[in-house]
Amino acid sequence: MPASGRTRRVRRLAGRALSALLGPVPLTRDQALGASERISALTSLASSAEYLVDQHRHGPSRLNEWAISRDGYAGYGPALRAVLDLASDKRTTTALHAARVAVGTALLLPGRGRWRGAGTLFLGVSGTLLYPSLRYGTDGSDQAAIVVQTATGLARISSSPAVKDALMWYVAAQCTLSYLFSGWVKLLGRDWRTGDALSGVMRTRTYGHEGVWKLTRRFPRASRLLAHGVLALECGFPVLYAKGGALVRPVLGSVFLFHVANGVVMGLGRFLPAFTAMYPMVMYTSAPRGLPATADRDDRLPAVAGLLALGTAAASAAVAAHRRATVLEHPEPGGRVTTRHGNTLAYHGTASADRTDPVVVFVHGLGAIPLHFSWYTRALNGRGLQWLVPSRAGYGPSRRGATGPYSLDESVDDLVDLVAGAVPEGRRVVLAGHSLGGEISRRAAAALGDRVHGVVYLDSSHPDQLHRSDQQAESAARVGGALRTVAVSLRLGMGTLMSTPSWVRSLPDQVRARALTETVDARVWRAAVREWDAVERDFGDFAGPLEPLDAHALVLSAQHTVDRDPDHLELHRELAAAHSADRTVRCAVIPGSDHDDLLTDPYHAARAVGLLLDFLDESTAPAAVGTEER
Repeated sequence: MPASGRTRRVRRLAGRALSALLGPVPLTRDQALGASERISALTSLASSAEYLVDQHRHGPSRLNEWAISRDGYAGYGPALRAVLDLASDKRTTTALHAARVAVGTALLLPGRGRWRGAGTLFLGVSGTLLYPSLRYGTDGSDQAAIVVQTATGLARISSSPAVKDALMWYVAAQCTLSYLFSGWVKLLGRDWRTGDALSGVMRTRTYGHEGVWKLTRRFPRASRLLAHGVLALECGFPVLYAKGGALVRPVLGSVFLFHVANGVVMGLGRFLPAFTAMYPMVMYTSAPRGLPATADRDDRLPAVAGLLALGTAAASAAVAAHRRATVLEHPEPGGRVTTRHGNTLAYHGTASADRTDPVVVFVHGLGAIPLHFSWYTRALNGRGLQWLVPSRAGYGPSRRGATGPYSLDESVDDLVDLVAGAVPEGRRVVLAGHSLGGEISRRAAAALGDRVHGVVYLDSSHPDQLHRSDQQAESAARVGGALRTVAVSLRLGMGTLMSTPSWVRSLPDQVRARALTETVDARVWRAAVREWDAVERDFGDFAGPLEPLDAHALVLSAQHTVDRDPDHLELHRELAAAHSADRTVRCAVIPGSDHDDLLTDPYHAARAVGLLLDFLDESTAPAAVGTEER
C-alpha cells in the first residue's frame, strides 16, 4: 500500500477513535430515567442486603446506635422525632430493608410503567427515614442515592415532560456541584495543592492502603501527578457542558474510573453505583437540543435557577453588609487599645481604678468569639467582680493593622498591651484562656510578671501537643482545610444559609443574635486561618520545657477531651506543674463536658465557673498552697 494510502487510513482510524471519544451521548428522556433508576436501585439493593446479612454491626454501643445519635435531632420537633424513632426500631428497620431489597430487585427488571416511579420513590423516602440511624459507613453514597431516587420517582409519576426535565436537570446539577465543590474544597488544602495528599490519605487507618502508600513513596512524582489530576478533574467537571457536551465521554469515563479505584483501594464501593446513577441525567442535559433525542427537552430550569442564584447572591451580600456593620459596633461598656503592632483591640467590660481585687481577662480560642464566655461574665457580675473580654485582632470589632507576617507572638504582645492600656495601674489580672487562648495567656503571663495574679487554663492548648498527642497530630492536617473552607464559603455570602449552631442556642437569650452574627462573619474565619498557620509553625518548632511561672493557676479539662485523648490530660498537668509550688495550683476535670460546651453549656459552664470563683477566693486569701486535683 502506498504511503499516502496508509496515511489516509491512519487518519480515518484516528478520526473514528476521536469521534468515539468525543461528542455528546444522545439519550432520550426515557432512556436516561430508566438507566438512572436501575443503577440507583442497585445501590439500595446492595446496601440493604448488606444490612440484612450483617446486622450485628449495628447493635448497641455502636456509632450507629439510635439512642445515641437521636440527640442530634433534638430540634426537629416531636412529630418528626416520633417517625424517626419508629423507623429506627430494629423490627421496622429490618422490614424496611427487606422491602427495599424486593423493590430494588423489581426495578432491575424491564418496563416503563408508573409503578416504577412509586417503587423508586419508596426507595428514596425509606432511605431518608433510615439514614439518621444508619449514616455511619455510607460516606455520602446513601445521600446521593436518595437524591436520584426521589427525583427519578417523581419524574416517573409525573405526566408533564417539563416537570420530568426539571427534575432531571436538578439531579444533573447536584452531580456537577458535588464534584465541583469536592474539588474546590480539596484545592483549599495545602497537601492537595502540593500533590502530597494521595500519600497522606493512603496512610490513614480509615481509607488507607499500605501497598498503594508504599507505591506513592516509591514514585512520588507519579503520586503528585495523580493527585493533581484528581484535583483538575473535579474542579473542571462542569467543562463537560461546553461545546454541546463534546467532553462528556472522557470526563464521565474518568470519574467512573476514579470511583472504581476508590472502591478497590479505599473500600468506597457504594460510591460507584450511587454517583454513576447520576450520569445518565448529565448525558441527557449536556447534549445539544439539535439532536433528535433531546429536541423536546425543556431547559427553563437552569435559566430560572441562574436568576434565583443572582437574586440570592444580591440578598446575601446585603445581609452580610448589615451583619458586618453590626459586628464592628463597639460593645458597651468597653473600650479600645492600640497595640505596638498597630492593631486596634476592642474589649467588653470594665476595670475601675478604685478597686484592688484582680480583674479577670478572658482570652478566646481560635475561631471563637468573646461571647463564648457569656455564662462566665454573667456569673462574675453576680459576685460583683470585674472582667474584660477582648477580641483578638481580626475578630469582631477589633482590627489588624500589622503589615508583617502573623505569629503567635503578635497576639501575646497584643494581650500584654491590652492589660497595660485597659487595666489601671495597681490592679493585677487573672488571665483566663480557652483552647489557644490558654497558651496565649500563659506566654503573656510570663511577659507581664508581677501584674499577673493567676492563669486559668480552660481546656487549654499545649505547645507540645502536635508532637506528643497522636490525635492532635492526625487531626491537624484536616483543621486548616476545614477553616479555609468555612472562610471561603462565608466570603461567598453563604452565611445566610448557615443554621444556628447548637452552642449559640445554649448561650443566654440576650446574646444569641449577636453571637450568630459574629460567628458567620468571614473575618473571624480569616483570622482563624491566619492563627492556625502560625500554630502549626510555632507548635511544630516547640522543643520545651515550659517556662516557669510565679503565679497561681487553675487548670480545667473537659472530660470528653481527656477521654478521647489521654495524652492531653498529661499535657494539662504539665501546665499546672510549670507554676510555682508556693502558689495555689488547682486541677479539675469537668464531668460530661466537651471542649466547647465547657464554656457554652449552662450546666457545664456553671460547674467550671464555680471552680473559678473558688479559685479566686482561695488565691486572694491567706490559705494553704500546693497542687490539688479533682
